Amino acid sequence: MNKSPLLSSKELEHYLFNPDWVVVDCRFDLSSPEWGYAAYVENHIPNSVYAHLNKDLSGATNPMSGRHPLPNPSDFAKKLGSWGISPSSRVVVYDSNGGAFAVRLWWMLKMIHHDTVYVLDGGYPKWKSEGRMIQTEHHQNPLRSYDEIEFDPQLFATSSDVLRAIKDQQITIIDARTPERYRGEIEPIDPIAGRIPSAINRFHGLNLKADGTFKTTAQLLGEFNDLLQQNLSQNSIVYCGSGVTSCHHLLAMQVAGLPTGRVYIGSWSEWIKDSDRPRIP
Repeated sequence: MNKSPLLSSKELEHYLFNPDWVVVDCRFDLSSPEWGYAAYVENHIPNSVYAHLNKDLSGATNPMSGRHPLPNPSDFAKKLGSWGISPSSRVVVYDSNGGAFAVRLWWMLKMIHHDTVYVLDGGYPKWKSEGRMIQTEHHQNPLRSYDEIEFDPQLFATSSDVLRAIKDQQITIIDARTPERYRGEIEPIDPIAGRIPSAINRFHGLNLKADGTFKTTAQLLGEFNDLLQQNLSQNSIVYCGSGVTSCHHLLAMQVAGLPTGRVYIGSWSEWIKDSDRPRIP
């Protein structure tokens, strides 16, 4: 296998029934939170388990948090074990949105230094369009044990980090939302529209080709070099609405062969909870 964080549907089919591999369905719809599980039960890649963004990949919210804070590490470790994932497992994650939700689990595993994790390129739509095997109903893998874990604090950014970064010209803050949300013209989810000062915009969907697969390494490298200018990719901080789709840029950076930056976990939904934090408009 190559060292790409992406896995093709053909490659996954080869490893599909290998007990050392665990496949996780991360399909989700922010406007209909139970849609993903219903779609999973209806049909999914064989032997997939299901991860719910709100219930499995996020912790409890509070008045000052974003919409999708990280879960407690011990809860996440138990969840990994319940899915049949151990520290030695190879994990493949997928969704139906070009990886927009699956990247959250990919990034969380990277955060605990579980490096054998891949995103299915093209996701479930590509898998199904190719006529590959599907399965119905809920699947349960044999339970495994995952050691105590901690999220590496050097791999994510806090609101304090972002506040300092606003005035640091060597750090690039990237807003992964649509241009309309970045400009503050619309805000369909959070109560306040706008953006973090000094942030530049690159919609996460720009990492994909028209068929929902990722652009080539050369394409992404060129685009991110243009975006970052002279700044180092590892000095970037990426945010979105709630710290989910922003992870897509970290995956794209890795596909491009660039060192990855950090995700601001709370993102815009946390930033606006404190009126003392600057924002535009």
